Amino acid sequence: MAIKSSQTLVSEALKEIKTISTDEAHKLVNDNQCNLIDIRDIRELQNEGQVEGANHIPRGMLEFWLDPGSVYFKDGKLDLNKEMVLFCAGGLRSALAAKSLKEMGFEKVSHIEGGFGAIKQSKFKII
Repeated sequence: MAIKSSQTLVSEALKEIKTISTDEAHKLVNDNQCNLIDIRDIRELQNEGQVEGANHIPRGMLEFWLDPGSVYFKDGKLDLNKEMVLFCAGGLRSALAAKSLKEMGFEKVSHIEGGFGAIKQSKFKII
């Protein structure tokens, strides 16, 4: 049995999803064109800080919180018609998560290259 490595999964995901820069993401947020979604673990937010205005949805709950048929669906939390812009710490988990949302049927999905590490060096405000 051949097991795909996590690196292979991320590489495959990156070929299928849209990757945007922190500047592109900042413009989408400022223009109210997206849902900015932080998929890091709650401990990461507590230790590293949060992006002002970002929605926190832990990676393990993302598909459930965005599925209108799920008991975990967060009705009204996000505008499902806007682009879903995901980020994690470095861009690996968000690549896999973006691919998963595309597979669910979300058409406007992207992730931020470099994740929170890049965001900290950008125009975003960290709180």
